Amino acid sequence: MIYVFLAEGFEEVEALAPVDMLRRAGLKVVTVGVTKKIVTGSHGIPVTADITADELHVGADTEMIVLPGGMPGTRNEEASPAVQAAIDYCAANDRYIGAICAAPSILGHKGLLKGKTAVCYTGFEQELTGAAIGTDGVVMDGKIITARGAGVAVDFALTLVGVLLGSETRDKLRASILCD
Repeated sequence: MIYVFLAEGFEEVEALAPVDMLRRAGLKVVTVGVTKKIVTGSHGIPVTADITADELHVGADTEMIVLPGGMPGTRNEEASPAVQAAIDYCAANDRYIGAICAAPSILGHKGLLKGKTAVCYTGFEQELTGAAIGTDGVVMDGKIITARGAGVAVDFALTLVGVLLGSETRDKLRASILCD
């Protein structure tokens, strides 16, 4: 199971590109409304989540969580006990954590980036406590995948597909959406 968190003010492309690509690849993805079922993104687009945080049960079937960025979405994610618990579970149980734009700052604040290479939206680098700041659009270090922002959302999503299903599936999906 893959959980994608939607908090008020999330960046729409950074959330929905991963949901779309992961589902196209045949993976089970559940969107989680951090505070309610209908969540409005940072550009005024309302999205209906599959479940609310109250319905979330992170456990043995959890393969990955995805934290979209955006403001104030990132702050709202970080303030959520459900998001914090999901991050803690994934970190303690060697599961993947994807974070894009400002959301890698949440991982930095938790000390999960110490000794790792990570990227984020320009201006949030100081929030990636203990990380070496990378220069690529998407960086994977261990089970943590970070990305710079909306402009690399599809590459981020394809990286998530690749880590779960392999490079052949990722490359076929990339070709099918004409992403050269």
